[in-house]
Amino acid sequence: MSEVKGQSQPELEPVTSLQAFFHESMDSAMSANKVVLDDQTTHYVVNLLTLFSRSESFFESTPDGPALRPLASMLADSVDAQSETERNTTLQRMGDVSLFMAGFFADGMQRASVDVDYYVYMGGGAYHSLAIHLHDTFRGRAFCEVFVELAEKFQDMVNILNEMRESARSMTDENLLRTYELWTKTGSQRAARILRKSGVYPLPSARLSYEH
Repeated sequence: MSEVKGQSQPELEPVTSLQAFFHESMDSAMSANKVVLDDQTTHYVVNLLTLFSRSESFFESTPDGPALRPLASMLADSVDAQSETERNTTLQRMGDVSLFMAGFFADGMQRASVDVDYYVYMGGGAYHSLAIHLHDTFRGRAFCEVFVELAEKFQDMVNILNEMRESARSMTDENLLRTYELWTKTGSQRAARILRKSGVYPLPSARLSYEH
């Protein structure tokens, strides 16, 4: 143990391979959430997490510094793309950013103009459109099924990334309220499981009332 200002702190455990770390964490989170993914899809997400762990890959360079472009702007760019390659690259970027944001930054969206359900909708739609376009190309068919699965299981993937991020986080009253809010907006089975473990049993009618 190391000492910092008189407080005992656990030493950081070195990770020899970031990919191996994410793969092990994903396997554990998938098991906890009872989600099964094709090996290729798992490999894709692990590579995505490894790539986005570097800020220069996640953020885009702008005159004002690193930033994320709004999803609506990415969608507009995909519609106005001058080539299939440009369109598909934009849709893939849109899906990847949506997944990463919803999976690791859901709490930071509480005071934002859009919440996690927006990222689930936009990201899932981007992967779905990408799968359709790739299906019509010879080279793209190898990756088509990956994006089909990501589109169909986008909420499950968000739950898995949430599990990876929050596995050691204590459930405070504020966190519990946020979990309930996430359940009403997305119907997340993981959120429902956490609520039940905390003694809160959400009723389906509560989510229906929220949706209307």
